[in-house]
Amino acid sequence: MTRVLVTGLGAITPIGNDVPTYWNNLLAGVSGAGYITAVEASDLPVRIACEVKGFDAQQYLDHKTVRRTARAIHMAVAAAKQAVSDAGLDLNREDGERVGVNMNTGGGGIIEMEDGCYTVYNRGPRSIGPFLVPNIMSNAVSCMISIELGARGPVMTSTAACASGNYALVEAYHVIQRGEADVIIAGGAESAMSRLVMSAFAKMGPLSTRNDDPQHACRPFDKERDGFVVGEGAAALILESEEHARARGARVYAEVLGGRVTADAFHITAPEPSGDGATRAIQFALQSTGVRPEQIDLIYAHGTGTILNDAVETQAIKRALGEHAYSVPVTATKSMIGHTMGAAGAMSAVGAALSLSLDVIPPTINYRVPDPECDLDYVPNQVRYQRSNYALVNAFGFGGMNVVAVMKRVNGL
Repeated sequence: MTRVLVTGLGAITPIGNDVPTYWNNLLAGVSGAGYITAVEASDLPVRIACEVKGFDAQQYLDHKTVRRTARAIHMAVAAAKQAVSDAGLDLNREDGERVGVNMNTGGGGIIEMEDGCYTVYNRGPRSIGPFLVPNIMSNAVSCMISIELGARGPVMTSTAACASGNYALVEAYHVIQRGEADVIIAGGAESAMSRLVMSAFAKMGPLSTRNDDPQHACRPFDKERDGFVVGEGAAALILESEEHARARGARVYAEVLGGRVTADAFHITAPEPSGDGATRAIQFALQSTGVRPEQIDLIYAHGTGTILNDAVETQAIKRALGEHAYSVPVTATKSMIGHTMGAAGAMSAVGAALSLSLDVIPPTINYRVPDPECDLDYVPNQVRYQRSNYALVNAFGFGGMNVVAVMKRVNGL
C-alpha cells in the first residue's frame, strides 16, 4: 500500500489568513472571537462570532469571479492555492487527470440562499441573479478549485455536518490508495455568518451566550462552558502519494494513515450520551491503521465547548485509549477559532500536521475551572513543546456523524 503524505498547507481563519499567521496565533493563544460585523446583529440573541478578518478574495480570484461566487468559495480557493504553493507544486507541469479535489462543506452557500430568498420575496423573481444556483450548491467549493487550478481528476464534495473537513482527509486517503490520483487537494470550507443561521443556532441552544465577553466565551472542557462560538474559514492540505512526492523531492509535514467513520444512530443534533459512536470511530481508526492505543501521543479534539459534546468526547477518548488517555495531550483549537463547522476538521488537521513536524502543541485557552467529567490533559492556556509521533484528529457532527483521522510524524523520505 502506498503511503499518503501531507506536503502542503493552506488556511483562511479567524486568527490569520495564511498558515504561518494562523499557526503563530494558535501557539500564542490568540482568540478570534468578537462582535459580529458581517450582518446587523444588535437584535440577535447571540451577537458574537469568530469572523475571518481582512480577507481580500481578489488576491486569489479575478474581480468578476469574486462578484459571481460565494464567500465560502472565495476562502476555499484561497486555502487551496496557498496549499499548492506551499507544496511547491507546479500544476501546469502535472497531469491534471491525476490531480483531484475534495473540499467539503457543511452548509455551502447558505448566506447566498438567505440573500436570494430575501431578494425574491421583496423584489420579485426578475431580481434573482443567474449565479444563485451554482453559489448554493455544496460542490461549488471543490468545482471552483478544480476550475481555477486545472484539476481534472476525482473532484468531490461530501457533507458530514461539522465532521466534513475531517471526512475530506479520509476520502482523499482512499482515493490515493486506490490509485485514482497522485495528488488530492483536501479540506473544508464554511461561511455562515447570516441572521438566519445565527438565529437558528441560538434557538437550538448550542451557542455560548457570553455576549459581554466574546474572547472568553468558548471554553472547551471547562466546567463553566456554555456553548460554542460560530466561526468561518477554510483549510486545505495537499495529500500526495509517496511515489509522487519522492519523484519531485517534496517537503513532507506528516503522513495520513487513514481513518474511520461511524454513526451514533441516536439524535439529529445531540451526541449519544455514552459516547459509543465516537468511541467506535477512534477504535476502528486505530485498528484500520495498525496503530495501538498506547502509541497515540496527541489528540486534536473536536472540543466545541458545549456541555454535552465535551463530556461525551472525553468519555470516548478514555474508553478507546484506556488508562493511556490520561497521558495524552488533548488540544481544542475551537477555543481560539470558534466552530468553523465544515472547515473545522481540516483546520485541526493543519494544526496536527504542524505539531507532528515541529514538536509543539497549541493550548486550549479559556480553561479555568476543571470539570470532574472532563479529566484529561487539555493543554490548558500555555503552549507545550513536545515531540509527538501519532496524532488523532477528532470531528463529530450533527446527525451523529463521527470521523476520526490518524496522522503520523515523518522523519524524512
